[in-house]
Amino acid sequence: SLMLVTALAPHIGYDRAAEIAKHAHRDATTLREAAQTLGYVTVDQFDRWVRPEDMVGTDDGNHV
Repeated sequence: SLMLVTALAPHIGYDRAAEIAKHAHRDATTLREAAQTLGYVTVDQFDRWVRPEDMVGTDDGNHV
C-alpha cells in the first residue's frame, strides 16, 4: 500500500517520501523498489523503518 510511505517521512523527509510514492505509483512498482531505485534508502533501512505492524494500534478490548 502506498500509504506505508508515511513511515519513511521521519527519516528522509516528506518530499522524498512523497517522491517515492509517486515513483512507485507511476511505474507500478513497490515502495521498496522505488526507494531503492531513487537511492533514498537502502533495502535494510526500508525493512527496518516500514513495518506495518508497528503502524497500527491493537484493540485490547478496554474502551474508555
